[in-house]
Amino acid sequence: MRKNTLRNGIVIALATMMAMATMTGCGKGVSGEVAGTEESSAAEETVVDENVPLAAESEESSEVATDSYFIKGVYANYAKEAENPQKAYFYVFSEDTYGYTADGENNDMGLPFSIEQGDGTVDFYFGGADETKETLIVTGVSDGTVCGYFEDVPERELVFEAVKDADPEGFSAVNYLSAKTGDDFVYRDANGWSVKYNPSVITVNTSGPITTFVYTGDCPGTCMITSEYGVDMDAEAKAEAMAKSWGDEATVTECTFPGTEDVKGFYVNANPGQTGAGLYESAYVRDQMGGYLVFECTDHVSGNDEVDIPVSDALAAIIDSLTFEFE
Repeated sequence: MRKNTLRNGIVIALATMMAMATMTGCGKGVSGEVAGTEESSAAEETVVDENVPLAAESEESSEVATDSYFIKGVYANYAKEAENPQKAYFYVFSEDTYGYTADGENNDMGLPFSIEQGDGTVDFYFGGADETKETLIVTGVSDGTVCGYFEDVPERELVFEAVKDADPEGFSAVNYLSAKTGDDFVYRDANGWSVKYNPSVITVNTSGPITTFVYTGDCPGTCMITSEYGVDMDAEAKAEAMAKSWGDEATVTECTFPGTEDVKGFYVNANPGQTGAGLYESAYVRDQMGGYLVFECTDHVSGNDEVDIPVSDALAAIIDSLTFEFE
């Protein structure tokens, strides 16, 4: 992980974060071999092989087997010695053999990793199996929390605390922290754009090149934004095709695409002269990576401001928050 620039950045960010955190009590130490307890019964005395590590000898002994310190789940990572841990940096184990890191204070920045778990050690390969091995020496385990240090930085003991209310499937550090503060969530798309949305009234669904942001609060009909990326035509052709499908009254006008300062886009309006209750449809379209990117808004209006304004605000906030990673 420290063999390239990105990796150096992650390590520096992790070290800075770790200096701000702490953890108490991580069970009895484990290094190389794991300390053990002898099992016995009235009928037979167990013979102990000194060369075989035994289960941890501690009232705080781990429920995790010595070859599976980390299991599928999310672990907050911070330095054991620091105070008032921020718990904003996470190791997400998609399984007990691979996962990724996520920095909740830096737009979920992180690296994928694979691991090999052994007796008293966990070998990490940050960035992939072909990367240099970095070995975590396990010093203790307690109730799912793992303590240890990477062997090249023995003076910095770390804590990996299991976050029991976090789902590793699609985990976002930013959104996990936002849920605790009541802030908007962030959706990041593989095509290089992101938006913010209110998770209390918006549900996000993704299927291939299409992502929908569906309003789930009180509304008279379907109210949603649909994003689609396609390569079968350019933006102008897509805008004209949408207008044609919406009928003779639909219009297409050039505009600056939302979230940009100078990217040409097209605004399609299905019913420019309509007022009052009814169905409203509109879309923004731009050229993107050899194809088009469209954000289509479908909004049923009731005519009651108390119902319609919250819907309009929630959908408009999504478009207004649009940003592009590479522009």
